[in-house]
Amino acid sequence: MGVAQWFNEVATIAKWELKRFSGTMSRDILPVAIILFVLLIGATGLTQQSGLHLQDEIYTAGSDSDTASGILLSDSRFTVYSIPQGSRPSGFDLVVSGGNVYAADTDKGMAALKAFDKDYSNYKIALYNRERDLFAAYPLWIEEQTVESELDFTATQIGTMGYYRLNPNEIPTPDNPGGYVSPPSGDIDISIEELRNELIAGEGQDDQLSRYSDVISGEGIELEYKIPSQMSPSLPFDSIILVFVFIFPLYFTSQFYMMSIMNERIERSGEALLSTPLSGWQIITGKGLPYFLMMLGITAVLTAFTGGEFLILLPIFPVILFFLAFALLIGMLARSFKELSFISIFFSTVATSYIFFPSIFANIHIIGKVSPLTLVIMTLEGESYTGLDYVYSTALFFLTSAVIFYISAKNFSEERLFSYNKLMARIREFISTIISRRWTNTSLLLIAALTIPFVFMAQLMCLVLFFNLPMPTSLILMLVSAAFIEEFAKSIGIYTIAYDRPEWLTWKNIAVASLAVAAGFLAGEKLLLFATLAEISESVFGEIMFTSLQVLWMPLTLHFAGIFTTAVILKFGGRRAYIPALMTATLVHTAYNTYFIFFGGI
Repeated sequence: MGVAQWFNEVATIAKWELKRFSGTMSRDILPVAIILFVLLIGATGLTQQSGLHLQDEIYTAGSDSDTASGILLSDSRFTVYSIPQGSRPSGFDLVVSGGNVYAADTDKGMAALKAFDKDYSNYKIALYNRERDLFAAYPLWIEEQTVESELDFTATQIGTMGYYRLNPNEIPTPDNPGGYVSPPSGDIDISIEELRNELIAGEGQDDQLSRYSDVISGEGIELEYKIPSQMSPSLPFDSIILVFVFIFPLYFTSQFYMMSIMNERIERSGEALLSTPLSGWQIITGKGLPYFLMMLGITAVLTAFTGGEFLILLPIFPVILFFLAFALLIGMLARSFKELSFISIFFSTVATSYIFFPSIFANIHIIGKVSPLTLVIMTLEGESYTGLDYVYSTALFFLTSAVIFYISAKNFSEERLFSYNKLMARIREFISTIISRRWTNTSLLLIAALTIPFVFMAQLMCLVLFFNLPMPTSLILMLVSAAFIEEFAKSIGIYTIAYDRPEWLTWKNIAVASLAVAAGFLAGEKLLLFATLAEISESVFGEIMFTSLQVLWMPLTLHFAGIFTTAVILKFGGRRAYIPALMTATLVHTAYNTYFIFFGGI
């Protein structure tokens, strides 16, 4: 088959899929969907003009002061009643009487008190903003200057000293000599009235929230000089919100690909395609192509709408492949739409954690660069990134997508698609498909190597969760989780064989298979480490994830010991002994890492 013919057949399948997708919405439903969409736009516009009023008049307040009543009436959450001077009537959530404030001894009363405290603070700020001598009201003015963070991920020294306790009886001395720091001039190149106007314009808004709610609209006031209460965290939450606008439609679109695969399995309409001479690669490529182009188009439209650069498409591209790959696999694994929903929700939770959590630390910590969204944020902020940064952030997404597409294509057959075994049994079936009975050890070697992207992705996710915890807690958690993830990944091939062919587990086969798995895992580990993770490998956490890779025989022995332990326990205990076998191998692995870290020179 020529290349041109291959692509022509893929294009034909893509046209069929596009026609099928357009036909899923009947002519009766389409007008209703259009009307609902118009109503949604109208409701959004009305909300933008008049605001949300879900909390209007939820608190009752009594006041004997005109000033206090004015403050309360400025907040739509309060219904205000006049009360006699100096009285304290019951039945109110909040009472202002005789210059004092009383709250009901209920949760609602405490909430009303907090709301009034915020309103009173805004009232005082409004008074200060109108003081004749503005510098007396606000003696401190701050000019923000953005500087690039010098933090890197070489945290070995920090890691070993993180739990060192200082002697309270000794005066600490600096490591380096001090020097003279010249004070700022104190001059402000802006008039008092301009400062006053900026402050008055910003009255009543929450500086921690308004900066994020105005991201899409482009509104909001950027002050040149700020008072301390107007300072906001430097974390790029505004860019993250904008990134969410990109990612959510992409994930939503990938669900149509998943539903298409699931529909063809449930309705058995996929039998027609499987009966043709087309390969699994052609079918999944053709069916996924319309959704891939839709996702690229959505990204391009959003980029143009927000005024961003089209370079955003580069880091978004592997995320699109990642979503489509998992959508395909989930659609092939689930037995029913109920199970499909459960698996897809679980995947979305894990994927969102891995994709979004690191981007919170963009421009702050090197850990942020494990997510392609960090590159998107850098592009939105007008910053550049290197080719190495791109490889570092996207390599795992490209590799995991490639592995999932490969496994899915190998299993895209009538036997697998129309089997309705339980989820774990289907996963074993998928793995057994890529294990050759003739070249079993070679298959185990390749499977071990192919698990490396998933292992590193899981370990990096644990790293994101644990690295900000205090020492030595984060170190211990990382030790155990890294060992467990590696032992689980190495054991899936052996466990599949032990389940399907327990007689294969002879002593000779166990020894040779353990060596093959160890070699494959080490080879994949080395290749991916050298390609992408040089910065993290220098840290104390990197020492846990990639312990002793500098001396090849040591990690080879470690990997061999771990998988050999699992295989031996499976031989004697059968498939029901898998969990104890995995725990034992994890214990051995953790003990080795602990010894190497605390006695090996870190």
